[in-house]
Amino acid sequence: MDYNHVFLFILLGTPWGTLTQNTPIVVTTWNFINATNRAWDILNEGGKALDAIEQGATVCEEQQCDGTVGYGGSPDEESETTLDAMIMDGKTMNVGAVAALRRIKNAISVARNVLEHTQHSILAGELATQFAVQMGFREQSLTTKVSKNMWKQWHNQNNCQPNYWIDVIPDPRSYCGPYSKSTSKSGKRMSHHTIPIGKYNHDTIGMIAIDVNGNVAAGTSTNGAKYKIPGRVGDSPVPGSGAYADNSVGGAAATGDGDVMLRFLPSFLAVEEMRRGARPSEAAETAVQRISEHYPGFMGAVVAVSRDGQHGAACHGIDTFPYAIHDSTTDTAKVIFVKC
Repeated sequence: MDYNHVFLFILLGTPWGTLTQNTPIVVTTWNFINATNRAWDILNEGGKALDAIEQGATVCEEQQCDGTVGYGGSPDEESETTLDAMIMDGKTMNVGAVAALRRIKNAISVARNVLEHTQHSILAGELATQFAVQMGFREQSLTTKVSKNMWKQWHNQNNCQPNYWIDVIPDPRSYCGPYSKSTSKSGKRMSHHTIPIGKYNHDTIGMIAIDVNGNVAAGTSTNGAKYKIPGRVGDSPVPGSGAYADNSVGGAAATGDGDVMLRFLPSFLAVEEMRRGARPSEAAETAVQRISEHYPGFMGAVVAVSRDGQHGAACHGIDTFPYAIHDSTTDTAKVIFVKC
């Protein structure tokens, strides 16, 4: 027997063998250690993967991780902070999500209520807020002094630069709105990537957890892109884009330029690649490459976890991408850096 080939089959997860089980485990985009540790506490006590996702993401919402998760960050064009969140159960393939949620701080928990108390998958905008109030959540402003001052500098000092408008008048490269549709094609089209896209602009917490029973869950929470057009929804609350979970395979989560990434469902693709036998890092790389073939300037990353607890990530458009993990081999969350 060719033992080198047997070893290769084992690595690829074929029927020849399986890798050592490394569950329970939690994996989180970026270096959100506090959120990762909280999720691990739930798993380590024998708790459910869904609870780990909800409570871990809640930490980031409360601590305003990087100013891009939770209240008081990424004001839109009218200075309001709105939230997107999603949670997915890999056992039932059920999803709960909220998009453009207004005046409710606990976006991931509202998403959990959508999952558990409705037959829908996504609720959006003002009516998602109405649902949250029915479920017992308290309305409060998501604007803070920091986010208001951020918006004032953008609007008053920088003439609303940069922004996301294309082919409108007045010229969005020089002026604030209100805008109207341009009737001429005079070469004033703004490239999408006029917006500076980076860690502190498109930073989402994406999290995958596998509990002691082998149940996989995934979730996201974000306040979206700075100075977005009101009503904009990014990739985070879109199943298969922001995150995806399937007990039979594993889970994945994405972060970065959501307007581009959601067009490719990178989390779904990463899970499907693992289903085909790819290792998590290979699956993530395939998902990222699919996007970069069409948008070579995009910034983003995908992290993937197989059902046996192996993990990996791939990224594009930044130097390095950090992701945090916690399993039984560590006393606290550790951060792994991936070269892009």
